[in-house]
Amino acid sequence: MVDLTANLSSLSFETGLTEDEKNLLYLRPRSAGLTVCGCAHASFLCGLVQSLRGIIKSHTTNRDSLALGEDSSDLCLGILGMGHMGKQLLHTLLEKTGVKPSHIKISTRRPESAAAFVQTDVECFFDNRRLAAWADVLFLCCLPSHLPKVCADLHSHLSKHCLVYSFTSAVPVTRLAQLLGHDFIVKPQYVFVDCDTADVWLSCACLTAALKDPLLTEASCPLTMKGGISLGLNWVCAVLYSLLNICTSASLGSSDALSVIKCIFAKWPQTVELNAQSFISTSYASSLLADEPFPWISLTDAQTRETPLLRFLSGSKPMQQCISAAYKSMLETTVKWD
Repeated sequence: MVDLTANLSSLSFETGLTEDEKNLLYLRPRSAGLTVCGCAHASFLCGLVQSLRGIIKSHTTNRDSLALGEDSSDLCLGILGMGHMGKQLLHTLLEKTGVKPSHIKISTRRPESAAAFVQTDVECFFDNRRLAAWADVLFLCCLPSHLPKVCADLHSHLSKHCLVYSFTSAVPVTRLAQLLGHDFIVKPQYVFVDCDTADVWLSCACLTAALKDPLLTEASCPLTMKGGISLGLNWVCAVLYSLLNICTSASLGSSDALSVIKCIFAKWPQTVELNAQSFISTSYASSLLADEPFPWISLTDAQTRETPLLRFLSGSKPMQQCISAAYKSMLETTVKWD
């Protein structure tokens, strides 16, 4: 069947726009790119955490000593806010991670907005404190104007081991840490640059279809981003330090922690060179015993300061290639639920 409307300029998005409005057209690919990258990167983090917990479970003989809970490999994901970003994120988590729908909960002022997802066993309610107390990873998808109230709700109700992932713009991670009284926070800091390929983000209007597009997979890869948006190594450092903190919370010794993190990336051919000095200072690493856990790492510092891991990643092409391969593999995987 032939599309009779194809290439008709009178039906294009730009038709009827004023000159002032046309000057703002560059915001369209930016918005689409932020949605694609934000959801894909968050899902990548969840995939790594889920894999890590499964490896810890299989490598630990005394499960009673774990701080991860009775069924440690089941990751609990909370989404606070069900606006555009919250809905797109939920779609992505359901399709691209191995997390069960029954292990995803939503807190929103309008629970009816997520009615379609309830049929998939995703629970929806309006209770931010309940969500904070339950979740292993909590996604903040609220508006900046709502953040003070949301943080007041969450303050003192977040477990130290709950990883907060913020999509809220205009609030730096240092300020967010103050508002929450919590330092286990990841906040991607996207930067826009002028380029001729920014319209790549408009090539696919549907997010779930976009995440299957090899062109957009390549464009959104955290270490080699294209299309006028960049992320940088600090986010990758925060993700890897998150994995390390999860090992610390599970009371794994430093040697075992390094082993299980390496296991996540073992399926890719690049050599993973991680050792204690990759994460912490040489002086601290030299005194760290094999059965002694790594210190708890502040993710606020990891995203705002130069760290041993940042220096290591900057000079390790094999590790960068391994992370990129893991990311692309994750986007190529589609989870099907019965």
